[in-house]
Amino acid sequence: MDANRLKLLQNMPIFSALSESALEFIESRCETRTILLGDAFFNEGDPASSLFILESGEAEVLKKCDPDLRRLSYLNPGDCFGEMAIVDNQPRGATVMATNDCQAMEISADNLYALRQHDPEQFIQIQANLMRELSRRLRYLDEKLAVTQPEMLQKSLLAQWVVDSF
Repeated sequence: MDANRLKLLQNMPIFSALSESALEFIESRCETRTILLGDAFFNEGDPASSLFILESGEAEVLKKCDPDLRRLSYLNPGDCFGEMAIVDNQPRGATVMATNDCQAMEISADNLYALRQHDPEQFIQIQANLMRELSRRLRYLDEKLAVTQPEMLQKSLLAQWVVDSF
């Protein structure tokens, strides 16, 4: 296994605390993708079945806000994106566009699930790490809403209370 890729994976929240053999298992099944400036890794609404780890280059995450696209964030080497595809099997929730030439590792859900057969404990660790990362992002967004749009957060919490009550 390439030492740079191993270090990259070890430094990611989703793959932290995994054994080197589990990381080698995952890395051996990933695809290397080159995405050129202005091209998309994927578009909002596309079917989703993999996550990406940016190895080089930069990209931006864009969300449709009729009629425009709104930038949600920037991605740099070492960032992981598209991981919601591993959790919920829903279409892509945003577009990720290269702002310069990029290289990324693409890890399919099927290849991650192959780890379940190979090493169930390591697979469970990835799932737990995914949940922690998504929870961290949700808490961040809740905090942003509380500061910038408290009425929207209140509506969201009220709607969830109604759903939970039935």
